[in-house]
Amino acid sequence: MGKNKLARFADNKRFNNVFEPDYTTISSDTFVQKGKWNLYFKNNNPIVLELACGKGEYTIGLAELYPNKNFIGIDLKGARLWVGAKYAKQNNLNNVAFIRTRVEFIASLFAENEISEIWITFPDPQNKKRKKRLTYPRFLALYKAILQEKGIVHLKTDAYKLHLYTLSLIKRNKLTLIRETSDLYHSDILNEELQINTFYESLFLEKDQSINYLQFLLNADTFEDSDFDEDAVADSFAKIPHDRKVRPSKLTQ
Repeated sequence: MGKNKLARFADNKRFNNVFEPDYTTISSDTFVQKGKWNLYFKNNNPIVLELACGKGEYTIGLAELYPNKNFIGIDLKGARLWVGAKYAKQNNLNNVAFIRTRVEFIASLFAENEISEIWITFPDPQNKKRKKRLTYPRFLALYKAILQEKGIVHLKTDAYKLHLYTLSLIKRNKLTLIRETSDLYHSDILNEELQINTFYESLFLEKDQSINYLQFLLNADTFEDSDFDEDAVADSFAKIPHDRKVRPSKLTQ
């Protein structure tokens, strides 16, 4: 392990905007912030999650756009979290926090109705491991347990197969689809929050790869998998050129 990574891990332990609950805490459901996140943020503003947040580009970007909301990024990679956590501290973003853990543990981190929105930005599409997709039914059930009644889920991805798979789940479970596009940067729904770029998104855009976006509600009691035909969708698809200049991320190594 490099010295740089060790230094970042050490920083995370002293940063007051980074939480690293251990397995014992999670498994015993004794995480002290659960149900009390507004005490940490010292306000009653809505709380928004970014799952598998990486360096936290979206967490940071949304926090800067919406100072009257609180944002929490979740990722297992501590060296990546460090980038967003350090930026937040240096820029006095007090509406930002990060948690180093696995997404499947979120029910131990947040109470019922504690979260207003969830962003899933460029997750691993898990082309060969369907059950690990962050929109697989077992994950949707986890999100449902902590989201408010009309809490929104956003999925932004370069992976067309993941986009179609999630659309099929929405249809199968009769969820409310609010917005959908397979070419975000040529759509009429593009707005300031959707133009926030992650590191990976910038790379995809530079290659003229189209970006998919879904916004939906989890307004079902249970969630069933769809009969989505994986083999019917090509792993690669026609790239749609775009004429938008890529805005580089403000977060640096």
